[in-house]
Amino acid sequence: MQFAFCTEYSEKFRRGSLNIYKLEDNIFKSYARYYDLLYKDKDYSQEAQFVRKLLMTYAPKAKSILELGCGTGRHAAQLAKDKYTVHGVDFSRAMLKQCTTLIKKLPADIASRLSFCHGDMRSVRLNHRFDAIISLFHVICYQTNNDDLRATFKTVKTHLKPRGLFIFDCWYGPAVLTDRPSVRIKRMEDEKNSITRIAEPVMYPNENCVDVNYAVWIRDKQAGKVEEVKETHRVRYLFQPEIEQMLALSGLSLISAQEWLSGNELDFNTWNGCFIAENK
Repeated sequence: MQFAFCTEYSEKFRRGSLNIYKLEDNIFKSYARYYDLLYKDKDYSQEAQFVRKLLMTYAPKAKSILELGCGTGRHAAQLAKDKYTVHGVDFSRAMLKQCTTLIKKLPADIASRLSFCHGDMRSVRLNHRFDAIISLFHVICYQTNNDDLRATFKTVKTHLKPRGLFIFDCWYGPAVLTDRPSVRIKRMEDEKNSITRIAEPVMYPNENCVDVNYAVWIRDKQAGKVEEVKETHRVRYLFQPEIEQMLALSGLSLISAQEWLSGNELDFNTWNGCFIAENK
């Protein structure tokens, strides 16, 4: 799959938001170094199978997928095993470096169905349209204002074939307000490193946003050295009516809303909502 044009920034963003881009890139540069270890308990295979089930239900002829916010490429690799061709876009060059490492470890037939490029989901433009677009693990939540969300949905509209499918998950507002974010501690380790992460949330009710303040300690088991990393990730929780409205304004139609992985109806206990839209 060849792409003639993969822009990193649109002219609009070059003029007004370069400092924001640099900040985001620095955040994910640190995050990428320990991302796969921190989420080694994440069942990418199960999640990819859920996406495949949605594709088979709503777009059974789909073969090509664009993933916006592909991270280290784990979802893409699982979908490539299911014979989909997947092109991933991510703003973090450090994350994309992990994708390159991943491809080298895969069998040639699976690796041949994968490609990745650097770009911002709000402004990236590829010379290609896809049968489906996915954005997983709450990447949409990083679009914390309406302009960002509209720009992202415009990117989706631009790259979807007619009747193409858009699948994404996000923090679902009613559940976030019912069971509010709290301090959480996570510990993971492998043969080389151990990681302890403390997440301390600060909510902004009038913005529907949460600052998740991370303090991470990474211990090199062999050297005995401990590195500390501090990051703040601002994320937005979303409600179905605003999602439906913004999709419609972008020429997309919401066709299903359900709980991520279970497929159950959204309710006050559904922290992770999954939304499926179609290109009109």
